[in-house]
Amino acid sequence: MGPSPVFVILHPMTRLPQITALRPKRRGITGHWISWKGYTHLMIQLPVRPELHPLFEALGYLTGFAAYKRARQTSGDVVNEHQRWRVIAAATLGALFGSRLLGVLEQSHRVSILLSRFLTPSGGKTIVGGLLGGWLSVEITKKLSGIKARTGDLFAIPICIGIAVGRVGCLFAGLVDDTYGTPTGLPWGVNFGDGIARHPTQAYEILFVTALALALKLLKERPHENGALFRIFMGAYLTWRLSIDFLKPQPLVHGLNAIQWACIGGLTLLIIDRKAPSPDFRPNTKGEYV
Repeated sequence: MGPSPVFVILHPMTRLPQITALRPKRRGITGHWISWKGYTHLMIQLPVRPELHPLFEALGYLTGFAAYKRARQTSGDVVNEHQRWRVIAAATLGALFGSRLLGVLEQSHRVSILLSRFLTPSGGKTIVGGLLGGWLSVEITKKLSGIKARTGDLFAIPICIGIAVGRVGCLFAGLVDDTYGTPTGLPWGVNFGDGIARHPTQAYEILFVTALALALKLLKERPHENGALFRIFMGAYLTWRLSIDFLKPQPLVHGLNAIQWACIGGLTLLIIDRKAPSPDFRPNTKGEYV
């Protein structure tokens, strides 16, 4: 088992930082009163376990795919089996490429952009790049295959579930994952290993995608336009990342980081795509159409 959480409290005592050890009787939990600029602050230290990251990432893929299979069994599909697997293959390949491409661009401030970085596990991956790459790849494949129906609704809630599970691994990965937030004085700031209380942006995202999944489930039970669930998911998640990444210490280009610029591009494509005609409607759980 890893180390238990450590709670660090900042308390105004003197002008100079002073630390007095405070050891509660409860085994495995330690705390300190720390004076720092007159602020009182509770800092939570989670056990740093980078080796758990690939485990939770794999669990995210598995739980997401299981949720997709269940959704297809209960809600049906707008395309046949052969077409659906063609869409899945396109989404997978596009997501792999897009995730790595944006991940490498995000790290370009500290490493050279080389072909080898696209082929190594440590080359960097991003959820936003995976979503945009998978979406564009599917749209190209559908165009070439003559598939006119919108096929993304079955993926919306499963992707939320997969992201929530995967972000648990990011939370325990500490500073090596580059998904942590900027320093904060809020009482739920987390020490990811450098002794600084930071925004737990991974935990924020878990809460967000969980709430988003619940909202999409409610919409799914009502009559809705085919494709609406996926567009709402993409719009909500890209808007979320555009906003939450202001709390991440990433290098900026004209005020935004690489992921935020990708989010703006994705939101622009969503607006353009929304203008395309889509006369198909999906029934609610009672089989009623609008």
